[in-house]
Amino acid sequence: MTAYGSQAMSAPLMRVLMRRPGDSLRNADAGEWHYGPGFDAEKAIRQHREFTGLVEKSGAEILWLEDAGDGLADSMFTHDPSLMTDHGAILLRMGKSLRATEPELHEKAYAAAGISVLGRIAAPGAVEGGDCVWIDKQTLAVGRGVRTNQAGIDQLAAILKPIGVTVLGYDLPLWQGVEACLHLMSVISPLAEKLALVHAPLMPAALYMMLQERGYTLIHGSDNEFAESNGLSLNVLPTSPGHVIMVDGFPITRQAMEAHGCVVDTFEADALCIACEGGPTCLTRPVLRR
Repeated sequence: MTAYGSQAMSAPLMRVLMRRPGDSLRNADAGEWHYGPGFDAEKAIRQHREFTGLVEKSGAEILWLEDAGDGLADSMFTHDPSLMTDHGAILLRMGKSLRATEPELHEKAYAAAGISVLGRIAAPGAVEGGDCVWIDKQTLAVGRGVRTNQAGIDQLAAILKPIGVTVLGYDLPLWQGVEACLHLMSVISPLAEKLALVHAPLMPAALYMMLQERGYTLIHGSDNEFAESNGLSLNVLPTSPGHVIMVDGFPITRQAMEAHGCVVDTFEADALCIACEGGPTCLTRPVLRR
């Protein structure tokens, strides 16, 4: 089996990088990490095990990063420190200073797995994986906001241009402030080829219109559920086209996806995802999608 390669958001998930939360989460200061009032480390760890079971059920191979008590509480959100392409990984540079050393964890994991590195983002650039959405194999949309800046987008475009990928940058709103996390993937979750779940009120208008022009069907999630969940109702992980994992408790958004033929698995995630501001997609870095 090919060891790596992914320039799609919903092709079958074959291999994925994940990190088990442990002592770094147990010892986290909720205020410092901007975790919400529902934060409960032990409950979050149990919920992560339930989520892992759904990923394993899909047939994906998990490459594990272990929590060795390094204090990197957010590093369970493996989607953000790197980006995978068909030509190797790109090591990103985090916009959240508490997460600055996480790309080093990914670099070591890729080296151990024999996965090549295509490039890396350097200061003053910043790009987080949650701001990167493959529109198709040759087009990457990137959100420009609190966590990703123009210098980072320019570097990413330079790395990807030789392999035929065009990078399109879109401005994101500030929403809940600089300490909160609004990634581009907070407002769009691709579900299958040319099918995506969106929260239109916070989407860049140019991106919304471009997707329509390219023939995408855009499913509008519940605005109330988006607000109740701080956006996590929209954070949905496809394990194959139209087969997705989402946080439990948001039936209107779930039904909207099911009405478009999606199969939806859910897991309890109030302490893990809602409180810690990262959903099923954030908890995974796809290494191979085919």
